[in-house]
Amino acid sequence: MTKLSVNINKIATLRNARGGNVPDLLKVAADIQKFGAHGITIHPRPDERHIRYQDARDLKAIVHTEYNIEGNPQHNFIDLVLECKPTQVTLVPDAIGALTSNAGWDTIKHQSYLKEVIQEFQRNNIRTSIFVDANEAMVEGAKATGTDRIELYTESFAHQYGLGNKEGIQPFIQAALKANELDLGINAGHDLSLDNIRFFKENIPNLLEVSIGHALISEAIYLGLENVVNMYLQKLK
Repeated sequence: MTKLSVNINKIATLRNARGGNVPDLLKVAADIQKFGAHGITIHPRPDERHIRYQDARDLKAIVHTEYNIEGNPQHNFIDLVLECKPTQVTLVPDAIGALTSNAGWDTIKHQSYLKEVIQEFQRNNIRTSIFVDANEAMVEGAKATGTDRIELYTESFAHQYGLGNKEGIQPFIQAALKANELDLGINAGHDLSLDNIRFFKENIPNLLEVSIGHALISEAIYLGLENVVNMYLQKLK
């Protein structure tokens, strides 16, 4: 089945809003794994407005499934990843101060830089993934960097699906077919939810992993965290 990695940024946002340690990020990560999720994702940003760099260090002892750290590969981020040695690092071209991820890499323009960073992570036995738009040229550019996987940026699919336009999946199918042809692993994330995840999974060949945070945590407010994790697992089979 496609693996589910739960992004716990929103748990950190809630904790930071009040100060103190409620909710306890480490306990939530442990519980999510106990509920059956295949991994934990975090996306620390330079201002540490949700996930703090120390959280990344502390989670290393808690995450016994797959540990995925996302972010823009600036010097501090690179140092953090090399210190924590997660299962996977996902490179995202976030601008400083960006509210959330809003675009994939231009893997042609930034190819040399990405190649250099990826080689450093791979030398340390960290699997690499690059956040990309559903564009075959960007997938081909990703292959040239030497990355292990791509993560398809799914905001446009989710938006079109919400409007009732299931044809919005087509660019993602084509990008996935290109990735399969090039022997690149495929992850996906951004605005995937209980409403659209099954349709997406059923149409993307060889989808290895999805990273879901905002929707899953929001749905859990109504339905309960353990219940929601297992609802995703059922849809990803």
